This record gives sequence, C-alpha cells and structure tokens, in this order.
Amino acid sequence: MKDANFLKAHNARSLWHPMTAPADSHKSPPVIVTAASGVRIRDIDGHEVVDAVGGLWNVNLGYSCQPVKDAIAAQLEALPYYSIFRGTSNDKVIELAEELRTFFEPDGLTRAFFTSGGSDSVETALRLARQYHKIKGEPGRVKYLSLKKGYHGTHMGGASVNGNANFRTAYEPLLPGCFHIPAPYTYRNPFNEDDPARLAQLCLQALEDEIAFQGAGTIAAFIMEPILGAGGVIPPHESFMPGVEKLCRKHGILLIADEVITAFGRTGAWTGSRLWGVKPDFACTAKAITNGYFPFGAVMIAEGVAQVFEADETGKAAIGHGYTYSGHPVGAAAALACLAETKRLNVPVNAAARGAQLWEGLKALQAKYPVIGDIRGGHGLMLAIEMVADRATKAAPPKALPGQVQAAAYKAGAMIRVSGPNIILSPPLILTPADADIILSALDMALAAV
Repeated sequence: MKDANFLKAHNARSLWHPMTAPADSHKSPPVIVTAASGVRIRDIDGHEVVDAVGGLWNVNLGYSCQPVKDAIAAQLEALPYYSIFRGTSNDKVIELAEELRTFFEPDGLTRAFFTSGGSDSVETALRLARQYHKIKGEPGRVKYLSLKKGYHGTHMGGASVNGNANFRTAYEPLLPGCFHIPAPYTYRNPFNEDDPARLAQLCLQALEDEIAFQGAGTIAAFIMEPILGAGGVIPPHESFMPGVEKLCRKHGILLIADEVITAFGRTGAWTGSRLWGVKPDFACTAKAITNGYFPFGAVMIAEGVAQVFEADETGKAAIGHGYTYSGHPVGAAAALACLAETKRLNVPVNAAARGAQLWEGLKALQAKYPVIGDIRGGHGLMLAIEMVADRATKAAPPKALPGQVQAAAYKAGAMIRVSGPNIILSPPLILTPADADIILSALDMALAAV
C-alpha cells in the first residue's frame, strides 16, 4: 500500500466520490478507512471508531463475518464467473434462489431475478411491472406512483420515482409518468398534522385522489420503502403500508416494496413488508444480502405475478433485461453464506433490542439539546436526529452544523452519517449494548461541542 502521505495527497487528484461535489474532497478531505473488525473501522491514522453507519446500511453482520469471506474465497477458486443469460446457469445461483424462496415465502414472494445492487433491483422491478401489464393486455399501465422523501437509487428510473430533489434536479428531465404523494412524515407535512394515524389516512386519501386523477388504468405500480431510509428515517404509522396495499389491490396497481435497506432484519422483523403485514408484488433487495462484501442484489417476485409471466404463450413474457453480473456465482456464494449466518444469529432480535436502547438514548439527548428538533426510530436499527435552528419554527440549522456534529462524533468514537439536517444511525445488527453506549456518548459529546 502507498504510504499515508501519498494517499492523503492524491485522494481527490484522480478520484470523484459519489454523493458530493468534486471540489468538496479538496476542501474537506474524507476519512480514509484502511481496516475494520467487528463493528469498528480504523482510519489511515490509526483512529478506531464504532461504525454507526454500517458501511452504507449494508454491513449487518459486521466486518469479521468469516463464513462469508470463506465462501467468496472458495467460489473464486471453483468458478469465479459465468453468465446466467439464456442457455447457462450455475450451481450457486440455483441454490440461492431456493433459499430465498423459503426465506421470503411469508411475504408471498417465490421467484428471484438477480441484479448487481439496489439501484439495479429497483430498475428491474419498474420494468417488470410495465411488462406484467402488457402481458395482461393493459399496455396503457405505464405510470408510477411513489412517496415524497422516498429514496430508490440513482438509475434514471429510480431517480424518477425518488422523492428527494437532491437526486433529481441536476438530471432532469427524468422519466415521464412518475408522480409523488406526501410521505407520512409527522414532523413536516403539508397537512400540518402531527398525529401519525391521522396523517397516514390523509396520505392515503391523497394517494386515492392521485389514482383517480391519473386514471387507475394508466398506473403500473406504486413503489415505497416500508420505512423511508435515506430521506431521513421516516417510519409510517402501522396502518399506512397496509392501506397502500389495499388501494393497489382495489385498482389493479402492482406494489413494489423497496427492501434494499429493510430486508434481512434491520427493522426488528425479517423484512419491512412483514413488519407491517403486507405482501408486495415485488421486493427489491441488495445491501445486506452479502453483508456488503460483494455487489449483489435480487428482485423477489410474488407467485401471482410469476404465474402471469410463466403462463404466457404469446412471447410477451420474454425478459429483455438483465445485467452482466446478474447471478454472479461469487455473489451467490456470498449470499448463501450470509443468509445462513443471518438466520443462525437471528439478527432481528438484537436489532430490536439495540434499536430500543438507542431510541431511549436519543430521547434523552433531545431533552438535553434544543438543536434536536425531531428524533425518529422505534423499529430496529434505523434511527435519525433532525437538527433545527429553532424548535418553535422548525427552521433549518446552519448548513455547516451537521458536518460539524459528524466530525466531532467521529473524534469522540463513532462514525455517523449526515443527510441534510439529519443524523442517521444504521449500525451493524450485531451491535452490543456497550457499542450502542459509545454511539450515544459520542453524539452527546459532539452536540455539546457545537
């Protein structure tokens, strides 16, 4: 490895980082992470902290999950790559599809279409939703509905259904036919409603109104995260997603659950859809499917949707879509090992317990620091702090403040994530009580420092 001075001097010379302006890496050099173990990461200067980000919502089992590492190494020796496009397959991808069928059976999902990651999974589900309606003889169903504040990756389709301007404005015009309804976000919403149950009903009314306005026969699918993640960790009232499902069924609209973050135990349930008792038509997965150790994803498909494709005799069901790395044997091997370890550890139990610990800690911090306008959580290891300049007006904080809190927290022992005015916590699901205390202590020290 090049020495530390070389790496620090050259980080921004030839490299553009995602999700930031190229100049930012010159003005504020990023942390250079060089090692990790358990739930801790270590930077180039030897500073070690608890990773309260979990990589990027994906390292559920931490950085020392040997079964996944061993599976990757063994598969690289046996079969490092082969395509599963028409005419060929591989052993690991077949085994994985069967395991996922069993895992997702309570969600009504029985087929897998493999991808390279979350954005690919969203793109796949959006495409297959349109194709489904064409097979059914309703080619006019081409529109998509989604939530404001929702996040669905960065491909053109995903950006088009995204509900955050940050991921849209610079790339417009986007895909036509994408429409958004208010999110059940109690702290900020156009109805000025802070009762979660009432707000859920108002948002459902807005959805039904939009369906009527657009015409149900023009809408292919509604896509949503069971708990909104990158938009600021926004858990809906328990009635909301079942209400969405009911409206979709009533109007013949497919329901796509974006489970890229919420699948595999993060919410304290095995899937976000299962948390709310919903059976979607598609579920988009990635991230924790390989513990972040290999780029891999899957779209899980409901039995009823699968039957429409598999029973077709017209040729309309031929899927003209896929990725070079769909069903990559190394990724499939990693996912098999990861799924086995995820189930063995029964991670939703610890996610729920540590999530409750952090949730109580955030409540105490909110009582202590006026800069905390809102806290969100209560469903596993997905939590957020929203900072404000003034609680009474909910005015946004100074733009530099979240970054200052992040830097101070890192110095105090925890890596946290900043998104706009929000501090987001999504640590590994193997977090211990002591690890959670370190995160809370680091946040306390950081907030006191700024």
